[in-house]
Amino acid sequence: MNVHAPHGLRPTEGQLALAAILANGGTRSSAGITHVDAAAYTSPERHAAEQAHIFAKHPLVIAPSALLPDANMAVPHDGFGKPLLVTRDKNGTAHVFMNVCRHRGTRLVEGGEPVCAPRLICPYHAWSYALDGALTGMPRPETFPGLDKADFGLKPLPTVEAGGLIWFAFDDAADFSEARALGEDFEAFDLPGQYLFRRKTHRVAANWKLIMDAFLESYHVQRLHSGTIGPFFKDGVTTGDQIGPHQRSAVGREADLVAAAGSDWPQLRAAITYTYQMFPGTVLIVSPDYMNLMVMMPQSEGEVLVEDFMLIPAAPATDKARNHWERSWALLDGQVFAGEDFRAAELGQQGLASGAIDRVTLGTLETGIRHFHDAVESRLNGCG
Repeated sequence: MNVHAPHGLRPTEGQLALAAILANGGTRSSAGITHVDAAAYTSPERHAAEQAHIFAKHPLVIAPSALLPDANMAVPHDGFGKPLLVTRDKNGTAHVFMNVCRHRGTRLVEGGEPVCAPRLICPYHAWSYALDGALTGMPRPETFPGLDKADFGLKPLPTVEAGGLIWFAFDDAADFSEARALGEDFEAFDLPGQYLFRRKTHRVAANWKLIMDAFLESYHVQRLHSGTIGPFFKDGVTTGDQIGPHQRSAVGREADLVAAAGSDWPQLRAAITYTYQMFPGTVLIVSPDYMNLMVMMPQSEGEVLVEDFMLIPAAPATDKARNHWERSWALLDGQVFAGEDFRAAELGQQGLASGAIDRVTLGTLETGIRHFHDAVESRLNGCG
């Protein structure tokens, strides 16, 4: 799976449409000033409702395909509150299972790093499972008279791999059609062919929606990021659209937008940063030569885990190349995300929890936040 991006990849019509809007000086339409209640970020009852009606029912991104580049790989995952296991079986198919042995309920694999093996063996009684979840063997099988191994495979969760992302859901009735629709955009810039260079999980003392808010507007970029990435972007030159509850936005960089619109990917990515906000809590940022995928896993109304994956076109072949990517990783993950975006969210959480203001105010450059919160409210009210 880890191959260089194929030649001839072209932007989709939707991606080019956003580029044309920016090139013509357009921005995202706005209804003017709107507000979000502070309780949306601070209420324990609200957090419980979001878990029950959104995270328990809606398809969720769990990882990029690049986390499991080869067959017969597995990665334990505990971020969503239950012990999960992401696998790629011998045929290359991705699965998400409960990380629970069907014998006595023991966690099958511990930790958080990839495991490469054709079988996963429970540490308690050595029941073994293939990477497609099938129970393949057990010690002393005669002591389980009449047991049919076919009835004791790992508990599967609905799973779809599309466009270089692995999605799953806790609800068997979850609809993955919009996840598949997004796959066309992701395949256009070869997300499935990327190499996973680094990953890190951050524990942020803020509501998950404050993190999402930051990646749904560019109003803060030249202010909060003035000493890092701000100078690379044009202030307020942004637009976006929606794919179901998901959003696709484009922000103009300090390059020729007119020349880039309608061109190939290298020129387009030099001029525009595309960002995808996959509902409910995933962000994909397409920088000129690499991508960052961030998966948000709410822990409480005031805490969220954010796993950041840095994806590059191919594994570094030289020390010079590795040093280049290390600097990019240190800039984005260490400075921009952790030191600026996440820190601003933590300070915002403290301010909202203080009761000093009862609502946040959104301007015309923050329309994406409005759409996001409308989607959250819709699902809390039983729609969508």
